[in-house]
Amino acid sequence: MVAPPDNDVLWARTLHFSRNGTPALTGVSVGVREQEILAVGGPRGSGKTTLLRCLSGQLVAQQGEVWFNSTPVHTMGPLVRERLRRDKFGWIDPQPRLVPELTAWENAALPLMLDGVGNRAARKAALEWLDRLDIGNLARKRPHALSHAERQRVAVARALVNQPTVLFADEPTAPLHRADRAHILRTLTTAARSHGITVVLATHDADVAAFADRSVSLLDGRLVNTVPLPADAQAEGAACSLSV
Repeated sequence: MVAPPDNDVLWARTLHFSRNGTPALTGVSVGVREQEILAVGGPRGSGKTTLLRCLSGQLVAQQGEVWFNSTPVHTMGPLVRERLRRDKFGWIDPQPRLVPELTAWENAALPLMLDGVGNRAARKAALEWLDRLDIGNLARKRPHALSHAERQRVAVARALVNQPTVLFADEPTAPLHRADRAHILRTLTTAARSHGITVVLATHDADVAAFADRSVSLLDGRLVNTVPLPADAQAEGAACSLSV
């Protein structure tokens, strides 16, 4: 094994993964720098979700290596990888997966409460994130009383509440209207900057990818290019068009 570069919080080398004999990743290598926002672009079915799941330890590639802060994830056992995901990683799905019996703030606070944080401190942190996402007034409502966009904002708050080292966002704004999309992306990028969170964002939307510092593209499970954004776009987090 070759150790990853020192400035890469995540590093993957020659990942191969197949499902039922169909390749999902073929020799993909990628590094993610500390506090970087990296967009993984490509059409649906290109391997974006599989790559994020391999990087986060949810899947183990059939070939290749994944490193987190110079620690090999690909050699970890299931329980160690689960602890890593709980303690260091956040995850946002395309569809919000909330616990229906819990209120919005309880859903957002769930990672902290599962980690043993007291109820008062967990509630305070959850409410702060709900306020940032403009749904603090809905904190006591349960998921069935929320719109789809509101539920997704609760899911974003839950992913950020424990200030993870790396946040994986798998098409987090795909089902949302443009205004909701822009607000969530601004919150994600602002949180990443202010809290030093590294973000790996899977998207097929060039406007979403434009919020990132850098973009890599997949096609049929292969890495096809890397697109750095202009310096002014990085500084502003501007939503500009990005060709991949």
